[in-house]
Amino acid sequence: MKNSLGRLAVTSAIALSAATAQAEVNLEDAQQKVSYSVGILIAGQLANDFDDLDLNAFVAGFNQLYGGEQTQLSAQEAMAVVQAYQRDQQVASSANALAESEAFLAETAQQEGVKITKSGLQYKVLEAGAGKQPQATDTVTVHYRGTLMDGQEFDSSYSRGEPTSFPLNGVIPGWTEGLQLMSEGGKYEFYIHPDLAYGQRGAGGAIGPNAALVFQVELIKIGE
Repeated sequence: MKNSLGRLAVTSAIALSAATAQAEVNLEDAQQKVSYSVGILIAGQLANDFDDLDLNAFVAGFNQLYGGEQTQLSAQEAMAVVQAYQRDQQVASSANALAESEAFLAETAQQEGVKITKSGLQYKVLEAGAGKQPQATDTVTVHYRGTLMDGQEFDSSYSRGEPTSFPLNGVIPGWTEGLQLMSEGGKYEFYIHPDLAYGQRGAGGAIGPNAALVFQVELIKIGE
């Protein structure tokens, strides 16, 4: 184990050690109990990232390195393989997410009252409002609730108990465009394509890559 394969290979080896030995584990032995516990925790981490490992190949790589034998790939080659795999998985996941978002937006586009702008922004007027309309350079004060396609809420000024203010040209394009359609006192629902939201990068843990978003927005006032 002195020849480092990086963090991934080390944690993989620990997880494999616990997995192959679990039938003989004696939890009355403190060292085995700790080792078994570490194996469970790390195996859970690996399962989130690698759900299709060939366990025979996994065991072969572990046994060769741990036993001091010559491995078929160098540490650098192994790391490059894993990194390429992860990039491919991210590309595939992003493509699947985009397809799901576009299928969702194809459905919402058919809902009664939904209108679509040239950019592809979908919106529904819940309350028209009677005040003035903002420009992109204005600061606006709004109440809003944001959800994912499945209805899971990821952000809400209502939940925080107070509206929020921001420059309209400092938010996602779907908001910059959408709020300019509104008048003060109005309340709209927006269905936003990933290209008008956070795109392939997503936003934090809540909003994944290529996620379509739904917002209910109430325009309270324009200006500071």
